[in-house]
Amino acid sequence: MGVIEEKQIAIEPSKTTAISLKNVLFATDFSPTSEAALPYATAICRRFGSTLHTAHVISEASLLLMTGGVDYVSMGTIYEDAHSEAKEKIEQVAARLEGIPHRAYVRHGQVWKNLANIIEENEIDLIVVGTHGRTGLGKLLLGSVAEDILRHAPCPVLTVGPKVEGRAKLPAVPATGRDLAPPELEIRQILYATNFARTSLAVAPFAIGLAEEFQSRLALIHVIEDYTQLGSRPGPIEDGIRRLQDLVPKTAALQYTPECILEFGEPAKCILKVAEERETDLLVLGARSAEDLVGATHLPWSTTHQVIAHAKCPVLTVRI
Repeated sequence: MGVIEEKQIAIEPSKTTAISLKNVLFATDFSPTSEAALPYATAICRRFGSTLHTAHVISEASLLLMTGGVDYVSMGTIYEDAHSEAKEKIEQVAARLEGIPHRAYVRHGQVWKNLANIIEENEIDLIVVGTHGRTGLGKLLLGSVAEDILRHAPCPVLTVGPKVEGRAKLPAVPATGRDLAPPELEIRQILYATNFARTSLAVAPFAIGLAEEFQSRLALIHVIEDYTQLGSRPGPIEDGIRRLQDLVPKTAALQYTPECILEFGEPAKCILKVAEERETDLLVLGARSAEDLVGATHLPWSTTHQVIAHAKCPVLTVRI
């Protein structure tokens, strides 16, 4: 990251986005990691009047891992058992969605291929997924399903990582819709991170639109990674602040004046530090697409990984 060009980038006032979420997809493998994301999916649907689509995909790879490898005759029986179990579990999830229009899917095969079909068939506007974060061999792993979703999803993705805590952590969805009051979605502070690439223009409206919808405080952050040459030319700090200001149109219906933050150092660490200091409820980032793995078009994939895995609040990524 860094101030990468002199040409000023500005958002057109007409680009401010009113957030509309008609269909939300909650992808689950029924693990505690997935379960942690369910309250966010339900709260979003209640807030926006969305239909919740809950999906579980039974992959042959996962069946083989569970069984240790079997012959084809036994495989059919194992799949039938797995399908019955998955159907029962997804019906249990559906039973907790009182008052929310919902549909449930149990599919078999490649996970992303099946999810992609559901996304296309139902014009999904947002995907909600829980993900783990663990470090191994110097590489951050988020899980293969979450990885595929982040790389390929044609719509924004809300990821709930393992370190979400405090005000940003929603209580679990009650076992039945009558037990306790359902979780409400409250977003008081949004942090949007950008490196000023042109693709930032596709992401900023989501952060602004959400801040308008929830009457949140909005902070915009840019991290200068290489700051050794700051003294070689005048105005880099002023340039950075001005560019952040230019991302918010004057017509934006924000309750609070946006805060513009310039940091110096490693992008992921700086973003996470600022998010924690401001008790951020939602981080908004641009995510690298599967077809765009080379070139600095927006936040590097490794930065996105680190932020998602270590953020103490949910992270909304927009693939660009």
